[in-house]
Amino acid sequence: MANSKRNRSASRGWIWLMGILILLAALGAAASLYYQYKHLSKGNHSTTKQVLEEVKSVKKAKEAYDVIVVGTDPEGLAAAVSAARNGLNTLLVDGRNREMLGGLMTLGGLNTIDMNYALKTNPLGKEEVLNRGFFSEWYKRIEGDSFDVNTAANAFNQLVSAEKNIDVLLRTQKIEPVLGPPANGNVPVQGAVLTLADGSKQTVKAGAVIDATQDADFAAAAGVPFTFGREDLGDPKSRMAVTLVFKLKNVTPEVWDKMAKRLNNDNSDGTGVNEVSVWGYGEMSSYPPVNKERAKMRGLNMGRQNDNTALVNSLQIFNVDTFDPKSVQEAFDIANKELPNIVAYMKQTFPEFAGIELGGTASELYVRETRHIQGEYRLNIVDVCTNGDQWDRIGFGSYPVDIQRTSPSDNGNVVCDPKQYAIPFRSIVPLKVDGLLIASKAASYDTLPHGSARVIPNGMAVGQAAGTAVKLAQQEKLTFRQMSASKEAIGKLQEQLNAQGMEIKPIELKPEPFMEHKAYEGLKSALMLGLASGAYDNNFHLDDAANPKRMVNLVGGAKKMKPDAWAGDVNQAIANLQNADKIPLTLEQASYTITQALGLKAASTEAQAKLLENKLLTETTVKLIADKQKLTNADTYLLIKDLKVGVTGKP
Repeated sequence: MANSKRNRSASRGWIWLMGILILLAALGAAASLYYQYKHLSKGNHSTTKQVLEEVKSVKKAKEAYDVIVVGTDPEGLAAAVSAARNGLNTLLVDGRNREMLGGLMTLGGLNTIDMNYALKTNPLGKEEVLNRGFFSEWYKRIEGDSFDVNTAANAFNQLVSAEKNIDVLLRTQKIEPVLGPPANGNVPVQGAVLTLADGSKQTVKAGAVIDATQDADFAAAAGVPFTFGREDLGDPKSRMAVTLVFKLKNVTPEVWDKMAKRLNNDNSDGTGVNEVSVWGYGEMSSYPPVNKERAKMRGLNMGRQNDNTALVNSLQIFNVDTFDPKSVQEAFDIANKELPNIVAYMKQTFPEFAGIELGGTASELYVRETRHIQGEYRLNIVDVCTNGDQWDRIGFGSYPVDIQRTSPSDNGNVVCDPKQYAIPFRSIVPLKVDGLLIASKAASYDTLPHGSARVIPNGMAVGQAAGTAVKLAQQEKLTFRQMSASKEAIGKLQEQLNAQGMEIKPIELKPEPFMEHKAYEGLKSALMLGLASGAYDNNFHLDDAANPKRMVNLVGGAKKMKPDAWAGDVNQAIANLQNADKIPLTLEQASYTITQALGLKAASTEAQAKLLENKLLTETTVKLIADKQKLTNADTYLLIKDLKVGVTGKP
C-alpha cells in the first residue's frame, strides 16, 4: 500500500514536471516568435530619438598592436570587434574627419539596409535574415530594415566600447602603410604611419592590418593591384552614380499612413511601405533636373527617423571623382541646387507631401564603387547568378545584382536575383601584399557581382571573418595567402565562425532553370561581358526570337573584350535592312554582323565560312542552332561565346 502511494505520488510528480517542461517550452517558443516578430520583421518604429553617445577616442595609439583595422564603416567595426573577441590587441583607426561610428550608414545617411534574406521564412511568415553573427547583434539593437541614425551609431558604439581590447583613434589626417622587405614576390605590411589630428606623426607596428575603408585606400597605398569602376568590362571611365542622401521634415505618422495607403494598394510588387521603410514613387524619375547632365532622380527609397523626419536615397549625381575634394564639393553643390526643386516637385505631385520641408543632407556622399582590388580569387557574375558555393566560404549574399545608372541616359539594370551565393576567403586576400586583408565593398569582386556583394550585411560578415582569420593565422604561423590555399586552415576558420553564430554551411540548392539550357555556356560568356540580364525573375528570355538589330547591339557590346580586334563597322551589317528590330535573325545575317564588326571581308553568304575558317565559330555551335533561319537569343549567346574564344583565346 505504501509503495502504491509512493508510485502515485511519483507519477503525479512526473506529470507536474512534464507540465512545467511543456509550459517552459511554450514560453520559449512564444519568446522566440516575439523576437522574430520584433527583430526579424521589417520594422519596429519608435517615437523616441536617442541622444547621440560620445565615442571615446584615444589621443595617441600604443607603439604596437596585434592588428590595426583601418576604417570605421560597419565592416571595420565588425572586424575590430571580431579581432578583440579573439583576444587580439586591436587599434580601430579612421582617416576621415569623423566623430561617430558607422560611416556610410550614419554620416552618409544610408539608413535603409539592402538586406540579404534566406529562402526560408520564420513561423510568422516573415523572411529570415540570411546574415548572422555580428550583423545580427547590431541589427537587434536598431529599428528594422531602416533605422534612426542615432540608434545605429549608438549601437555600433556600444558594441565597440564593450571590448576592452580595442583602442579607437578618430580624426587622423592620414594613414600610410609601413612595408617590410619583399619575400616570395610579395611585400609584407608591418604597421602604419599615422598623421594625428594635431599634425604629428606616429609609427605603429602591427602583426596584421585589415583595410575596411570604402575604397581600399590603405591597400592601394601599399601597392595592391586593382581595377577601377567598370574597367573589367572594358569601360574604365564609367562607374555607378553617387548619391547625396537628404532629409525630409514633417513626415508625420499621418503622412506615413497616406504613403502606405498609396503604395500598399497599387498592385505592384516593386513598391511598398512598412513601419520604417518606403520604396516606390517611380514617378519621381520624371523630375526635370536643373543640371540635366549631372543629376537624375529615381523612385524614392525612404528610411524613417524617430523625430518625424525621413532620409531619402534617390538623388543620383554623375561624373564625380570621389578622390578629388573639388569634385566632391561640386557634387554637393549640384545636389543643393536640385533639392529645393525636388521637394517642390514632390509637394506638387503627391498630396501626401504637401507639408514636407527639406531638412538638410548627409555629411558624406554615398559612393557605390571605385576600386575593385585584385585578390587570390575574383568573385564573378556567374558565381553570383548561379548561387555558387565556394570551398573557402566566409559569408553569404542574396541581394539582387543591382547595377545603378552610370549616366542620366542609362536606366541601370538588375542582372539577376540570386537565392544565395558564397563569398570566398580568397577574395579578401590581396595580391602582392602580405599581412593585409580587405574587408569592404572594394574586395576582390568584378564590377557586376559587386552590385550585390557591396551591400553592408555582406561587408559585416567579411569583417567578422577577417578579424577571426588574423587570430588563426597568428596561431598557426601562416600568412593569409598560405591560409587561402589550405583547406585545413579554412576548415578551422569556418568552425570558429560557426561557433560565433555565423552559420557557415555548404549551399544546397537546385540548379536554376537557365543552367540546364543547351546554350548555358553561351549565356555564361554573355554574362561575363555584361551583355545579358535576367532581372528579378532570372528570366534571360533564351528562347525568344532574336533580330538583326539586337545582334548588332550584342556584337557591338562585345567589343570591350578586345577593342583592337573590332576593325570594322558593325552597323554596316544592317545598313540595307528595313525593320531590323522586327525581322527574324538568320545564321547568315548573324555571321555577317560579326565579320562586319571585325573588318573581315566577306559577303553575307560567305560570312559563316569565313568565321569557321578563322576559328571564330565552331561546328558544335552551328549544330546546336536548331533553326538557322530564326535564331533565338540563346543562339546569339553561343555565337558570342565562340567569338570570345576566337578573339581572346579564353572561354
